[in-house]
Amino acid sequence: MPDQTATNPSEKATAAKRSPRGFAAMDPQRQREIASLGGRAAHQSGHAHEFTSEEARAAGRKRHQRAPSR
Repeated sequence: MPDQTATNPSEKATAAKRSPRGFAAMDPQRQREIASLGGRAAHQSGHAHEFTSEEARAAGRKRHQRAPSR
């Protein structure tokens, strides 16, 4: 059976010319800077949640109760 991906020559050319745009095209250091600003803003506005040790334990217990046994 022939390969079904990009059988049309123009589709192959279009796929090869695609390049990352926006956030994906940025330098990784710049991405970290922008993400850091978002995290700081979330904490300042009170929308960020920091788990306490007990909350993290409870979440872990809950997750492992649902996990299928191997």
